[in-house]
Amino acid sequence: MKEDFLHYVWKFQKFSTRNIKTVQGDTLKIIKTGEQNYNSGPDFLNAQVSVEAQLWAGNVEIHVNSSDWYVHNHEQDPSYDNVILHLVWEHDTEIFRKDNNPIPTLELKSIVDVDILSKYQKLFSKKQKWINCENDFPEIDSFIIENWLDRLYLERLEQKSVLTEKELKASNNHWESVLFRLLCKNFGLKVNGEAFYSIANSLDFSVVKKCSQDAIDLESLLFGQAGFFEETKESVYFVNLERKYLFFKEKFNIKNDFVIFPKFFRLRPPNFPTIRLSQLAVLFTQRHSLFSEIIATKNLDDFYLLFDISANEYWDTHYNFGITSVKRQKRLTHKFIDLLLINTLIPLKFCYARYLGKDVSREIIKLALAIPKEENTIIKKFNQLWPFTRNGLQTQALLQLKNEYCDKNKCLQCVIGNSILKSIP
Repeated sequence: MKEDFLHYVWKFQKFSTRNIKTVQGDTLKIIKTGEQNYNSGPDFLNAQVSVEAQLWAGNVEIHVNSSDWYVHNHEQDPSYDNVILHLVWEHDTEIFRKDNNPIPTLELKSIVDVDILSKYQKLFSKKQKWINCENDFPEIDSFIIENWLDRLYLERLEQKSVLTEKELKASNNHWESVLFRLLCKNFGLKVNGEAFYSIANSLDFSVVKKCSQDAIDLESLLFGQAGFFEETKESVYFVNLERKYLFFKEKFNIKNDFVIFPKFFRLRPPNFPTIRLSQLAVLFTQRHSLFSEIIATKNLDDFYLLFDISANEYWDTHYNFGITSVKRQKRLTHKFIDLLLINTLIPLKFCYARYLGKDVSREIIKLALAIPKEENTIIKKFNQLWPFTRNGLQTQALLQLKNEYCDKNKCLQCVIGNSILKSIP
């Protein structure tokens, strides 16, 4: 038995409320269950109950066993002085107020709906392999799922916005600097994201701006901070980059003591850090008003045009310094731009609109719906249960569902889990 189930039972009154009595033998009537409290303190606030025809207004605390009150040291916490009802699954000890009067206690185990208890036990049965509700998931109404996914997408967007707001605060609301740092991180993808982020954090954005008039200048700065000049290579391009970097390093007093050097190991060549850093340098030298253009751009095709850039032409025949390869222009693919939209650009637009006091939810949802669906193990698993993923919004929402609800057993905070339990007649 878990407390979140008891929260659910209390919130939705999934027990017999006729002729109920407290464990002390007093008649109890529930007038108002109160508002669920997700912070510290009692579980439900501003509830109202009648005990022996005496109206009480205050808070409700919920435990599996009555003795948990003392296990959690509530008797020492003034926040619990206004508890008017102690709701428990099993009453195993009397709980007293500071004035030595017992707190009215309602024991649930004998009055909870037997069917809903059975559903709850089935939902959390260890027989399920991947997610708790995988046997019931295919039967859920599509309207419930799709509306829940819309909400989950916005919830995930809020989470992704945390880093943006943290960067914004650290940079004194310098939006262009925030964009540079976040794009650096996401150009590195999973393997080199933190390394690229450390490179961005090692540079003052004013230096980046000064070097962004020429792609070679900005490339030299990024490559140098990434540690690519630790070994000498025999090529005019390499020597020119190294010379420029040493000049900038001296001129701007640049340090890279705390930089995490990027990796090549287990990466496909198009994702080599040399290619991604060159593309990033070209982007910022070709798009001098990148932040303003991102905010003004509203549809997917225009974003593809905005980010239609390729690495320096040296990389047409290289993936690493000094090693030639078949000639191929290293352009940003639509799939890569989709990832930038999901992880950086949409959260940035969302935060900027909120900063200005605007609501751009419709615009953002429309853009997310236009992004093609992602392909990964989690999405494939969900598609085996119910084939509904069609776009980036849904796939992002499903990742949020799996990571924040299914994996954490928060079924009773999930609309799908609730709908399974509410299907009880």
